[in-house]
Amino acid sequence: MNEESQNINAILTQACANNPLSYRDFIEIALYHPSCGYYPRASNRVGRISEADFYTAESLGSVFSELVIDGALKLLGKNAAELTFIEIAAEPNKALLQSLPEHPFKDAKTIRLGDPIEARGPVVIFANEWLDALPFHRLTFSKGKWQERGVALQNNALCEVLLPKYTKALMQVSGRLPKNAPEGYQFDWPIDAERALTKLLHQDWEGLLLVFDYGKPWNELLENCPSGTARTYHQHKSGLNLLKNPGQMDITCDVCWTTLEEICAEAGMHNISLESQEAFFVKNSGKVAEAIIQESIGKFSPRRQTLMELIHPAHMGRKFQVLSASRWA
Repeated sequence: MNEESQNINAILTQACANNPLSYRDFIEIALYHPSCGYYPRASNRVGRISEADFYTAESLGSVFSELVIDGALKLLGKNAAELTFIEIAAEPNKALLQSLPEHPFKDAKTIRLGDPIEARGPVVIFANEWLDALPFHRLTFSKGKWQERGVALQNNALCEVLLPKYTKALMQVSGRLPKNAPEGYQFDWPIDAERALTKLLHQDWEGLLLVFDYGKPWNELLENCPSGTARTYHQHKSGLNLLKNPGQMDITCDVCWTTLEEICAEAGMHNISLESQEAFFVKNSGKVAEAIIQESIGKFSPRRQTLMELIHPAHMGRKFQVLSASRWA
């Protein structure tokens, strides 16, 4: 066990010493503790290399950037030179516009881990796999009611328990839970993602919102996912044991698109659309896609190969969805 792992285990042990932690609080420590959490620690988490844990569309190169910008320009219908492009949750030392020789926007702002998420004035707000990286609550339907799951310390080891009552954040929204469910049904509820989007949409800005992520509608999460959607990623392998090697692997779950769409509507957003990444790029980024196909006729093209990976339904095309919405003064 390396020093980083020892440190975070000591922190979690201390946190659980007297009372169990909610899963939400456990995940926050495991992912975001400033000295030894998964995200702040220096490492090559993202990419195709074997040492990385996963790769994202943005890590595949400039093709994704070109498609996103082409799609944004089509949806805007306005002069992009008057807007600031804001990227939320960019990886360290990387940004969507960084891979392009130039961009059409007035300015660009990159928000990274630990930076305040703020937007003002006319903007395009873009986020790729931002919301799925936030902590979430875990529940189980047991003995006729929903119970929140937590993490406790027993015999000097972390283990899962049921909490005696809901945490405050869960209590505030618990009325949305269905009254009945199959015994043992598990639900991973990304409440932090809902709150983060709500906070962003209540700031004083106008323009376009583009959120790329993976998720499911409310009814599917509560009817077709009996084991929940939470999982870990380490060296490109998915796992289900969230307590294994905390701080050393990513922990995530699907976002709930139904709630996020409702939040957009309640915040006065218009033209709210949720579609697969495949559909979004085919409908809105045809100019760039066609150029990539034309330039690769008769020869092997890494750019065309990346395009196919981004839009093909067997790859990222259906795995990821795009939530878009806009508002103007």
